[in-house]
Amino acid sequence: MRPQSLRRLAERSEAERLRRRWDDRWRRHGYGYRVVRQHGAARALGFCGVRPMDLAGLRILNLFHRFAPAAWGRGLAGEAATAVVTWAGRREPGLPVVARIRPANTASQRVALRAGLVRAAHLDGPGEDGLDWIFATNLSGSGGRSR
Repeated sequence: MRPQSLRRLAERSEAERLRRRWDDRWRRHGYGYRVVRQHGAARALGFCGVRPMDLAGLRILNLFHRFAPAAWGRGLAGEAATAVVTWAGRREPGLPVVARIRPANTASQRVALRAGLVRAAHLDGPGEDGLDWIFATNLSGSGGRSR
């Protein structure tokens, strides 16, 4: 079975729980995931943002994005991820931004590289449903150690 974070939401109640969790994170940290739309359009194409978490004893900002298949191949994920990484570097300059990506997900690897992240193979490890390859920025920053 796929972890909840990777499967489609089957019921409205699941979507509401997820929205409440994301909303709570916004209230606590002042940031989270943002909806991505074409300029001037109402329809959502996906979302992109960061959330604080720990990885291998480091406090990090985990970069996450999801887009509708209709938005794939247009550079939108790379554009959104680049904007988020730039913003996160100003907002939390001591925290590394990290993307945890499956080895076979070459599209997300390209997005991470376009956003300025680099491979950090020394942090690779098991994720929720398989091996995570780690891409990161600002690993040599002054902050980031888990407290």
